[in-house]
Amino acid sequence: MHDEPARPVPDDEHAQIAASTFRMLSDPTRVKILWSLFQEESSVNALAEAVGATPAAVSQHLAKLRLSGLVESRKEGTFAFYRAADEHVRRLLAETLSHAEHVTGVAKDQDPHSY
Repeated sequence: MHDEPARPVPDDEHAQIAASTFRMLSDPTRVKILWSLFQEESSVNALAEAVGATPAAVSQHLAKLRLSGLVESRKEGTFAFYRAADEHVRRLLAETLSHAEHVTGVAKDQDPHSY
């Protein structure tokens, strides 16, 4: 694991992958879904309740996250369970959410790495 990119300026391929990841994270509901999935594997209905969205909306977001490789799923009988797939994205979300808490003043006394 490394914290800094391997190159001083990303090549086109890596810049495109990074931009695509940011596009997937540009929706607040997807941020909530993904963060929830970093805490534990979950079903669509449980995620919908956790993030305050309808199961249909969560299902659509999960489909996009799955296609982008950020979420994986498994079947158990007739139920599908989802989990976050990329630890790099967890760190990205943790830093971004920490930044948001600092911007809003919530995190004045918190450790920035507490996520």
